[in-house]
Amino acid sequence: MSATVVPLPPSSSSETVDFLRRMASMVSGQNGQMLLRAARQIESLTQRAMTAERLYHQQLEESTRSVELREASERASETMASQIEALRSQLADANAAAAAERVGFDAERGKLIGLMQDAESHIGSLTAELDSLRASVDSFNDTVVSVPIEMLRLARTQFDFLSASFARKGDVISQAMSEIGGFAIDEALTVKKTADKS
Repeated sequence: MSATVVPLPPSSSSETVDFLRRMASMVSGQNGQMLLRAARQIESLTQRAMTAERLYHQQLEESTRSVELREASERASETMASQIEALRSQLADANAAAAAERVGFDAERGKLIGLMQDAESHIGSLTAELDSLRASVDSFNDTVVSVPIEMLRLARTQFDFLSASFARKGDVISQAMSEIGGFAIDEALTVKKTADKS
C-alpha cells in the first residue's frame, strides 16, 4: 500500500512558526517555553517532511528507471531468445544438410571403391592373361627362328633349282623333298602376306 505524499506549502509552516515565536515572546513562563518547543518541533517536522518528500521523489525516479530498464531487458531477452531459436533452426538445417552430404559422399565413395575393386580385379585378370601370353610367346620363341623374307625367297629359289637338278638326274626322292621344302616356304610366305593384310 503506497502512501500519497502531499507537499506542504512552505509559507504555512513558516507562518505558524513565526506566529508561535511571537506568541512565546508575549507569554512568559512555561507557556512561552512550550510555544517555543512547539515552534522547534514544527520546524523539525517540516524539515523531516521535506527530506522524506525529496527521498520519495528520488525513489520514484529510481523505480521508474528500474521499470524502464526491466522492460528494456525483457525486450532484449525476447530478441535474444528469438535469435537463439533462429540460430538453432539454422544449425539444425546445417546439420541435416551435412548429414545428407555425408550420405551422398558415402554412397559416391562406395561406388568409387566398387569401381576400384572391379578395376583391380580386371587388372589382375589382364596381368594373368599377359603373363600367360608372355609364357606362350616365350615357348613359341624357343621353337621358332626369325628369318628375313628375302632369305626365304632365296631359299625357295634354291629349292626350285635343286628340284630341277634332281629331276634331270632322275633322283625322284630328292626331287620330292626339294619340292616339299619349297612348298613349306611358299606356305610361310602366304601366311605372312595374309597377316600383313589383316
